[in-house]
Amino acid sequence: MLILLRQGRIGKWFSGIGQEAIAIGSTLAMNSDEYILPMHRNLGVFTARDIPLSRLMAQWQGKASGFTKGRDRSFHFGTQEYKIIGMISHLGPQLALADGIALADVLSKRKKATLVFTGEGATSEGDFHEALNIAAVWNLPVIFLIENNGYGLSTPVSEQYNCKYLLDKAIGYGMEGRRIDGNNLLEVYHTVSELAGSMRENPRPVLLECMTFRMRGHEEASGTKYVPQHLFDTWKEKDPIRNFEKYLLNENVLRPEWIPEMKKEFFTQIESEIERVFNEPDIIPDVETEVKDMYKPYNFPTFQPSSLPTTKRYIDAISDGLRQSMRKHDNLVIMGQDIAEYGGAFKITQGFVEEFGRGRVRNTPICESGVVGAAMGLAINGYKAVMEMQFADFATVGFNQIINNLAKTHYRWEQGVDVVIRMPAGAGTGAGPFHSQSNEAWFTKTPGLKVVYPAFPADAKGLLMAAIDDPNPVMYFEHKYLYRSNSGEVPDGDYYIEIGKAKVIREGRSASIITYGLGVHWAIEYAAKHPDLSVEIIDLRSLQPWDKEAVEKSAKKTGRVLILQEDTLTSGFGGEIAAHLAEHCFKYLDAPIVRCASLDTAIPMNKALEEQFLAKARLEETMQKLLNY
Repeated sequence: MLILLRQGRIGKWFSGIGQEAIAIGSTLAMNSDEYILPMHRNLGVFTARDIPLSRLMAQWQGKASGFTKGRDRSFHFGTQEYKIIGMISHLGPQLALADGIALADVLSKRKKATLVFTGEGATSEGDFHEALNIAAVWNLPVIFLIENNGYGLSTPVSEQYNCKYLLDKAIGYGMEGRRIDGNNLLEVYHTVSELAGSMRENPRPVLLECMTFRMRGHEEASGTKYVPQHLFDTWKEKDPIRNFEKYLLNENVLRPEWIPEMKKEFFTQIESEIERVFNEPDIIPDVETEVKDMYKPYNFPTFQPSSLPTTKRYIDAISDGLRQSMRKHDNLVIMGQDIAEYGGAFKITQGFVEEFGRGRVRNTPICESGVVGAAMGLAINGYKAVMEMQFADFATVGFNQIINNLAKTHYRWEQGVDVVIRMPAGAGTGAGPFHSQSNEAWFTKTPGLKVVYPAFPADAKGLLMAAIDDPNPVMYFEHKYLYRSNSGEVPDGDYYIEIGKAKVIREGRSASIITYGLGVHWAIEYAAKHPDLSVEIIDLRSLQPWDKEAVEKSAKKTGRVLILQEDTLTSGFGGEIAAHLAEHCFKYLDAPIVRCASLDTAIPMNKALEEQFLAKARLEETMQKLLNY
């Protein structure tokens, strides 16, 4: 690979030279059906799992026969065939995925261990601490393996942490810690083998610090000038391949005359495989294929709605949909802060522990990123997961996992991510700047996520059950103000509403109000106060994907459009709708498209200030402006 890099035939390479023993020894110590989550210098994980070199080379070259069809580089991919889940560039997130994978094994009573790699630099990431804490609290059989090679790119360990050894961090989480010579293949193999064997029978996490050194740069372009020469001299004597070769010769397992022949055989194989991949045709881009592959294909379920609906509050409909789904999918796990015996901050999961048990209804530590990652790990290992953000505002703490891991995984390596994140959102309760935001636009911007926002109890149940059934990640927004203030008829049995389909709440001819969430109720209230006006109201219900056909039809029908959103005006989702209508329906419009939104400020707590902030305060004047144009 270094030769190819110098020749300009490949663009980037992360060399594991000097620390090969860790990847090889630990991989050989795990069973072939146990998951390993490596990083970018762990080529040995892939070769020890017997992945053909041609497929790896195709991955590095961005060929169609690679694992990501040219969509991602190096080891940023997963493969269920070989039970390897690669990293993303943010270093820490894969640690929590290992928690979820191990949790799935524990719940299924499979006696397995999970191995996840990290570097000493990534131990400074919050994801490291969250993942270790979750694993310790839940007694998950995860080996957290730290490759301590002395440098995070150019940052030495003296600037990375102040404890003597990283294994000491295990004490704070109540877990076992080990520190071993990472350049001794047999020590790595026997340590991991012993730990994995013990953990299969007695599930618990272990922190394993492997001392090593990388003889090349972080990646080749970064060089090694920042490393003192004496370190290279010292660690050269500890080279894991050379020392293992000496050991085999001394033990009479290997003969000197075999070595050149073995190297020649491998060289011929490597040359042949590499050239074959270089000769494969380049990918021919196809827009339809790229767009289609953002989401895992999904067939909307057929069902027979109950003929005798029951009047339920919005909050009870959500609880009903969640309970119905738990009964329907025995592989569904729900997680969140205080959701077990306490029933959640809003009591939506009250009584769930008694029916489904603590295995499937899990209180979590307060660590949103780690829990989102664990939910994704569950999905990778055959489960469905619903994670409750106690408030939608707190999604910021798990933003990386949602945006860069959940959303992009199917596009990258065709792995469905069966995760729903419940997002109690919105203002109207005087909860102030950190418990009241309408932050749906953060997620509608991200391809790979689906986003729904029901306004009525029946829709709340139907969209939640559809989201749980869907194998793609779904952000499920539920408005806190509506929990106990809004009631309606809700089917008692299985009930699904197709994601991406809007609903006409009220037919009209004079103007259209396009809205969602609490805005639907503001629009209905406005129409009731103005019976002389023929106002059409469209409830989007889904924001990603959104029903362009229904919105266009209404705009063409009335010729005047007001887009109403609770979110702040600038960069809110309403701007996307306005742009679409301006581009596709301009000739049908009798007036400019207008938006009615909340102020471009944070959300105040004081009731009078909050009412002034919300879009509802400007609905009358904005509508009048539209009608008078």
